Amino acid sequence: VQLQASGGGSVQPGGSLRLSCAASGLTLDYNMVGWFRQVPGKEREGVACISTAGGRTDYVDSVKGRFTISRNTAEHTVWLEMHNLKPEDTAVYLCATALTAQECTWWIPAYHYWGQGTLVTVSS
Repeated sequence: VQLQASGGGSVQPGGSLRLSCAASGLTLDYNMVGWFRQVPGKEREGVACISTAGGRTDYVDSVKGRFTISRNTAEHTVWLEMHNLKPEDTAVYLCATALTAQECTWWIPAYHYWGQGTLVTVSS
């Protein structure tokens, strides 16, 4: 199983990006998926999550109202749409999926597979 996050880039404050998480070896449509971000010297932070049942979503407070996680079932991917980006959103964004947990969690050990991440840089 491999996960791949893509869609990162450099944007100015207030800009938007859409990240995509794709998987080989399993179908993300039926798994809980989380997006995390990592900044050097800081702990990995959960950003957004979508559950298996009913597609319930959860977000860290700092991105609520700006980020949206959703499933693209046509392509079996999970998107993270990011709007009104701020310099503090700069990080490597990683997607991860859990095989057993169904409800959203920020508990990192719950996630079985991780992608390598995609860099998002927000700067003027």
